[in-house]
Amino acid sequence: MALKLMAVMAHPDDESLGFGGTLASYAAAGVETSLVMATRGEAGRCGDHLRGSPGHPGPEALARIREAELRAAAAILGIGDIAFLDYRDQELDRADPGEAIARIVHQLRRTRPQVVLTFGHDGAYGHPDHVAIGQLTTAAVAVAADPSFGSGDGETPHRVAKLYCIAWPASTWAAYQDALKRLVSVVDGIERQAVPWPDWSITTVIDTRATWETVWRAVCCHASQMSIFERLRDLPPELHEGLWGSQSFYRVLSTVNGGRTRETDLFEGLHD
Repeated sequence: MALKLMAVMAHPDDESLGFGGTLASYAAAGVETSLVMATRGEAGRCGDHLRGSPGHPGPEALARIREAELRAAAAILGIGDIAFLDYRDQELDRADPGEAIARIVHQLRRTRPQVVLTFGHDGAYGHPDHVAIGQLTTAAVAVAADPSFGSGDGETPHRVAKLYCIAWPASTWAAYQDALKRLVSVVDGIERQAVPWPDWSITTVIDTRATWETVWRAVCCHASQMSIFERLRDLPPELHEGLWGSQSFYRVLSTVNGGRTRETDLFEGLHD
């Protein structure tokens, strides 16, 4: 049985900063990896230039820049297939849910992964696009196996065996924010920030030490965003390994295993 892993993300650079070690590790092990990206990140900054400021190339040009950066990073990580959902950056939480779910279902049925990764209910640090893609992906996983969903479109239903969301403990958030910056999202005038997951709630920890250099090279592909990550350039190798050398997840659903024993493999229960 060919093992397949799909990540469903909101913005270019999510795949490297949030999931890069896991994607690179499984790709190196021969797992078919694919990526579904909801937006092209066109509402973000470009270098030191904020959206709407002089020197910013504008949303359409930035979308092209960030798509090219994503494709370069994906090639380094070993991601074999990339699809875009073509939603606007910063507007994903206002997308028509039926349409968005159907678009993700199409990618699930086309690629047919056993394991899917996305953001959790917290959106890492409350980013509305992250929260939205997690909700939409969870719904899509639920209905992709239903033959009545999208009936008549010729697609074959597909049942995902395992769904995971990123779940960083306090130690990971502390290392990440010490090296980078305090991550916050201001929504409706209210500041949201990262809330670490309790250690006991983390179901799965993947050892990604062997791929930390690969992840850093992928992160560096996102040159338009590197002013945010500038502090990472000066980190010694041991701190880079600390940042990218382990990734933790919460197992949202599984048809093949359960319980409180912590996994070290996303495909536990699926190997021949």
